[in-house]
Amino acid sequence: MNIDAQIQDLIEHAPQDGVTPVLVEAIAPVLTQIAAQLRHPQYYIVQSLEQNWVVNIISQQADSGLDQHVIYAFPTLKDAATGPNSLKDPQLMAVPVPVTHILFQMVAMEGIDSIIFFEVPGNTLTGTQILRSDLQLLIQTQLQGQVSPPAVPPDIA
Repeated sequence: MNIDAQIQDLIEHAPQDGVTPVLVEAIAPVLTQIAAQLRHPQYYIVQSLEQNWVVNIISQQADSGLDQHVIYAFPTLKDAATGPNSLKDPQLMAVPVPVTHILFQMVAMEGIDSIIFFEVPGNTLTGTQILRSDLQLLIQTQLQGQVSPPAVPPDIA
């Protein structure tokens, strides 16, 4: 599924509460921009049987007080199976998730610092890290640019 189809799918499957589909449409340019910089239209995410994404904690060597909570996104099922979270655990499985859906989910995930997208099959040592704070800032900027000033009623005098 290409990026435009993924965005349309997000909009169509958003809760029909009158707000979420409009919000998804408003932030679509940001999701599209970031997704276009990544190599794959979908990635495999390791999750529990309850469909909770597996969070990995990365300790910074230079400053042991700083830990990062990250989610790994793998280009292939084989990479997910051989990655840091072994799928030999019967409570874990890897599922394919469209890249824009991953980015959209990341925005709402409290306690997650970033997602690391492994781009090259067979290489789980080097990836592209997308910081949640950067994505939130881009979305905030996008939304502020779309806010129109309130209309002045014609009979204001």
